[in-house]
Amino acid sequence: MADTPARTPAIVLVHGFWGGAAHWAKVIGELHRRGYTDLHAVENPLTSLADDAERTRKMVRQIDGPVLLVGHSYGGAVITEAGDLPNVTGLVYVAAFAPDAGESPGGITQEKPPAAVENIAPDSDGYLWVRQDKFHESFAQDLTPEEALVMAVTQKAPLASTFGDAVTAPAWRAKPSWYQVSTADRMIRPDNERRMAARMNPRKTVELDASHASLASLPGPVCDLIEAAASA
Repeated sequence: MADTPARTPAIVLVHGFWGGAAHWAKVIGELHRRGYTDLHAVENPLTSLADDAERTRKMVRQIDGPVLLVGHSYGGAVITEAGDLPNVTGLVYVAAFAPDAGESPGGITQEKPPAAVENIAPDSDGYLWVRQDKFHESFAQDLTPEEALVMAVTQKAPLASTFGDAVTAPAWRAKPSWYQVSTADRMIRPDNERRMAARMNPRKTVELDASHASLASLPGPVCDLIEAAASA
């Protein structure tokens, strides 16, 4: 693309459960190729929604100028909670939770359980894991076995209690939003994604034939949506 406008927002990428900032690797490379150089990726502790939202707010506060928040999976709940800062100009949800006030990712999951829900298990320390031998089929069935293996071995487990943390004041009620549905998602039921997207009345909704890991399997179309939001 041509040189980006002077007030193109900084893009802050917010990961979800079972991965860190590096889950955005392919999106980061693609956005940079398109001329977006003010890129940031939060590394959240996954200890509570309050902790993760505050970590994200701290990064946003360090940025002078407009910010576009992009959340994958549970990262959608984080940007919903943290997106109230005045310099946040928009929210992009990538196969993500977008809870309303009083809702939690866990509650939304229980309403319509996804295909791979039985492959998530707590350990004796209270952290929640996707079983390594089920990670490929559960989280990233459209990636290569080796890519999924790396994700499985390096997964960042959240405290299980974080799954039940409820959003207080959803930023999508006040900020423009965009949503990408993964139609082959086995970690969040696609119908749940469609329901969350519809009620926020997004500027644009895109459905991709992708796993939960659409940010890694289809970075081009994901970046198309991010670019549409950044241009708006």
